[in-house]
Amino acid sequence: MNWEARIDRLESHAAIQQLAIRYALAIDGRDLDAWTALFIPDVHCGRAGKGRAVLRSIIEPAARSFYRSIHQICGHRIEFDDADHASGVVYCRAEHEDGGKWVIMAIAYFDSYERQGGEWYFARRREKHWYAADWQERPTAPFTGWPAHDTPPLLPQAFETWAPFWAGEAPDALARLTRQRAGDEEK
Repeated sequence: MNWEARIDRLESHAAIQQLAIRYALAIDGRDLDAWTALFIPDVHCGRAGKGRAVLRSIIEPAARSFYRSIHQICGHRIEFDDADHASGVVYCRAEHEDGGKWVIMAIAYFDSYERQGGEWYFARRREKHWYAADWQERPTAPFTGWPAHDTPPLLPQAFETWAPFWAGEAPDALARLTRQRAGDEEK
């Protein structure tokens, strides 16, 4: 890489990292205009369609389903496909005030980034989580104590390396590990 390309890569890395904190600040401040502006204009929203207006129609009811939130960015890995496309994983610890509960979540966002018109945007953002639990309770998976948000955790099984790591383990050993995690058996 020549020095111009290296400087561009460093500037791009910094700009992409800013997307994650700008996302957290926008959702925590309920600035949905700023939040949707972080995505490419023709962002694909699944069956709902494409575009920032469609994205907003999806996120606004979700953002209204709890009162306060705090998204804390814990780490960010970025890998470049080329000068204008990258992917990454952002670790986040989020807290949500909902109906007298403070629900904590351990989240990983699996992102695709795209540079358009000299600016970096999210092209796609997939949220997966390990758990969600009221701060007074021990986290368990799947979480069933936060009505309207009872989705099964997708991590750590979503990591491509997870299943191969455990492939050689006997089913009884995996069951023992699960019981230990739940506190049902001594280590």
